[in-house]
Amino acid sequence: MVRPRILIADDHVLVVEALKRLLEPEYEVVGSASDGQELLDLAQQLKPDVILVDIGLPVMDGLTAGHQLRQIVPQAKLLVVTLYDDLDIAGEAMRRWASGYLLKKSAATELTKAIAEVLRGNRYITPSVGRRLNDEFTRDPRIDRERTLTPRQREVLQLLAEGRTMRETASLLHVTPRTVAFHKYRIMEEFGLKNNSELVLFAIKEHVISTRKQET
Repeated sequence: MVRPRILIADDHVLVVEALKRLLEPEYEVVGSASDGQELLDLAQQLKPDVILVDIGLPVMDGLTAGHQLRQIVPQAKLLVVTLYDDLDIAGEAMRRWASGYLLKKSAATELTKAIAEVLRGNRYITPSVGRRLNDEFTRDPRIDRERTLTPRQREVLQLLAEGRTMRETASLLHVTPRTVAFHKYRIMEEFGLKNNSELVLFAIKEHVISTRKQET
């Protein structure tokens, strides 16, 4: 019987080795990538059935790589396995390219369950994230609703517009600089902002900061 072929993308060697040991009795682990660009190259070469994608990849982050993977290997099921339980990141991945979203703190049995689900053509979201996404959708289910900043986006926008660096913002919000970068560029993409000056003006327009704050 042919076993499903899995490609792992994670920049931590210990995580990759642990995933291999867990999966190899049931699946064929065909390779591993330590950054986003290597992931794209290996995916195109190996054409796996399932790709485990960490969001926090170096060189090219997992969100960007995932979007490109959907074009390069459309037949592959893309399953996020990450530390990030941020709803904006989870929602972005599930809307655009992911078949599943799992946290690294999840039990090993949940990973095998998630892989089985996506291979059957279903979607899988770890329950803690799924419940929160569902609550958010229930509050406002309109697909064509007017674009508004999420609470996390407002926090990031405020700190950046006040002159904080990405690293300082990350420290204050207890997230990684990569998470801050994701939110910043997502805001700029959604609202058509081209540079940091426009970002600050947008923050004022949205009453995230005041003009008085900028003058001090």
